[in-house]
Amino acid sequence: MTNELAREPGASPARVRVSAALERLHTLYPKLIDLKLDRLQRLLGALGHPERHLPPVIHVAGTNGKGSVCAFARAVAEAAGLRAHVFTSPHLVRFNERIRLAGQLVTDDQLAEALDAIEAVNGPAQITVFEAITAAAFWLFARVPADIAIIEVGLGGRLDATNVVTPAACAITSISLDHQDFLGPTLEAIAGEKAGIIKPGIPVVTGFHPPEVLARITAVAAENNAPLLRRGHEWTIEPTASGVVFDGIALPPPALAGLHQVENAGIALAALRAAGFAIPPEAMAKGLQSAEWPARLQRLTGALAKRLPAGSELWLDGAHNPGGAEILAAQLTAWEGPTTLILGMKQSKDVGEVLRLLLPHAAAIFAVAEPEQHLALPVEAIIEASGGTAKPGPDLRGALAQITAPTRVLICGSLYLAGEALKLDAA
Repeated sequence: MTNELAREPGASPARVRVSAALERLHTLYPKLIDLKLDRLQRLLGALGHPERHLPPVIHVAGTNGKGSVCAFARAVAEAAGLRAHVFTSPHLVRFNERIRLAGQLVTDDQLAEALDAIEAVNGPAQITVFEAITAAAFWLFARVPADIAIIEVGLGGRLDATNVVTPAACAITSISLDHQDFLGPTLEAIAGEKAGIIKPGIPVVTGFHPPEVLARITAVAAENNAPLLRRGHEWTIEPTASGVVFDGIALPPPALAGLHQVENAGIALAALRAAGFAIPPEAMAKGLQSAEWPARLQRLTGALAKRLPAGSELWLDGAHNPGGAEILAAQLTAWEGPTTLILGMKQSKDVGEVLRLLLPHAAAIFAVAEPEQHLALPVEAIIEASGGTAKPGPDLRGALAQITAPTRVLICGSLYLAGEALKLDAA
């Protein structure tokens, strides 16, 4: 997560400071993930509680789609003339992607100043790196004027480090099986953890869910007397031949590809309204058309794409769990013609279930692992899970070199692989 900061040629002094601070913070806690709030609450108290001095917050949880909702919410807010802070994770290429201050990516100097402040009050006390980064984001958000803060949950919700804010509205996106070792073994249990962001009296927006998921979200909302705004009930969005219709307002199609992005766009619009922002239809339209979120059915056209035969298409998606694979399977069905998959996954993910969902829709599949891909599942393990169907890449360039006829190619399976693909495509 941090080494790329120091490896960049000609890194600025501020970037070197950021890298050194993150490396030091890594030594303060033995686990990368430990879902508790006490350490961060102590640190925020020492910082003067910046989380209590934020602009109106939209807090977004879910398994899949929460980053896209944040991207739509930011684009629409900015189209309406609002200055937006945004905190998301993980980053794909540069660490600075995680924090936007009033519409601009955080600079190295700003990051260095924030991390200096964190280290000054934290000292050697135990803190996880994500908790420290969250505190740094809130410290910056409290110092830079803005009209709205859009904050993505890191993992789960109830005990996630971001769950110290008092939002103006919450949003819960699609939920599927992922991170069961932290969140529980069933969809209902995971839904309970995600619904842990719901606060007393604060509206919560959500889309379509399986019955057991919606029942759990509904129960938590009722316990908190929080208005529950459900797709198909309190708000609606539907695709049309020319775009979408949100609560009777005709809008152009979302810029992010895939039918699932219709719901994500609707959640973002409904959450902005629930948070008290009156967005005019023209800003909704402009925002939906201008939203950007890398590695979500993103068409690549750079160096990697040029390695394919003329007439080919290269796409990239960060789907890495069964819920994401279901969405990709639907997209593969919707696309005309064959698609070749290039799959690389993280060690902790359910590769068997992802392959079960995707293999019936793939003309061919290559298993890959990039040298710098975080906790990459070995190529041999992917091939074994595919029942021998997958061929070794063994990396992205190697897989692309084996494709000799024009085709559509989709790289998927891991956000960490997506980050490496973006770097190679930009080379």
